[in-house]
Amino acid sequence: EYFEERGSDGRDLGYFSYDAESPGLFERNTRKMDMYEYLLWQLGFLRTSESIGRTAEIIIGNLNGDGYLQASIEEIAKTSNVDIKTVEDALSVIHEFDPPGVGAKNLQECLLLQLKPLNLENTLVEKILIEGFEELEKKKYKKLSVKFKITIDEILAAVKIIEGLEPRPGRNYSNEEIIHIAPDVYVTEDSEGKFIILLNDEGIPRIRLSSYYQKLLAKKNALGPEERQFLEEKLSAAVWLIKSLDQRNKTIYRVTESILKFQEEFFKQGIKNLKPLNLKDVARDIGMHESTISRVTSSKYLQCPRGLFHFKFFFSNAIRGVDGEVSSSIIKDSMKELISKENPQIPLRDKELSEALNKTMNINIACRTVAKYREELKIPSHMRRKKWT
Repeated sequence: EYFEERGSDGRDLGYFSYDAESPGLFERNTRKMDMYEYLLWQLGFLRTSESIGRTAEIIIGNLNGDGYLQASIEEIAKTSNVDIKTVEDALSVIHEFDPPGVGAKNLQECLLLQLKPLNLENTLVEKILIEGFEELEKKKYKKLSVKFKITIDEILAAVKIIEGLEPRPGRNYSNEEIIHIAPDVYVTEDSEGKFIILLNDEGIPRIRLSSYYQKLLAKKNALGPEERQFLEEKLSAAVWLIKSLDQRNKTIYRVTESILKFQEEFFKQGIKNLKPLNLKDVARDIGMHESTISRVTSSKYLQCPRGLFHFKFFFSNAIRGVDGEVSSSIIKDSMKELISKENPQIPLRDKELSEALNKTMNINIACRTVAKYREELKIPSHMRRKKWT
């Protein structure tokens, strides 16, 4: 009856804005094609046999987001119930599609596939990719110069062209949405320099018990046995949920409070003052089990004047130094700084990085530890960082 008295679509209730400009048909329905849709769209324009067309669809379904083929020719032949030649013919069809390089099995093939549209077949670029790919990866340009009996300048000119090719042809067709991280905790500083911890409860529903049902349960003869038992069970579950959420918030607050105590210098002065810290330290400080601290810090983020940080950021190993222990996070940050300032034509080796860190930070860090940290930071070796003029 209520809805019969109202407007059919709720406009009279103010759910719609008459002032808002309605988007056009194309604005509402247009969506960027992803790589798979784009390749299938191109396949639809080709006149091929049914077996090749069906096999090509299966191949497209076995490409990763970068456009590389993840399954072997034999696996696709078995899945498609066709022979090897049919799979190879279908793959050759896809190799002609845009973006160039799609359907390759590895980086070398991906780059080679991009030469035909650029009219670079039977050139030095192709020769390097086929016969000198290993030296190219390691930037051994002098070795390539000797191997092909040409000048280093000719090698560098070819390398510059190769660097302009796309190593991940599918990435421009990705429809993946950017995930925005909402902090679980805010740490702010008041006018007196004291830090304040605020929990972000934006994503947590506000739960409260209904006073109506509480009053109903309080009346002795208002409910039958079954109804009373049902309400009591639901009330008990609701109380448990409220207590659990309250305990969760208290635990996050106490862990944050402990981190703030141990890492106060970081919050005041920055990463150079980050101290070594492990889960056991925090667990001991607040009287909780280490596994509880691990669960709390595994997927939580903290926003402070220094930026947005994963809780795990505040925990790091210790490296012994002359003046005491130094956090591995500080060492990694110093490594990045040294590498950013290095001469790109003579990049620092791991041994040289180790010596520089030991000297500037008064620590004793081994070359293998530097290599380990460099790999964790996804920084390539000195040979791969080297740039030629």
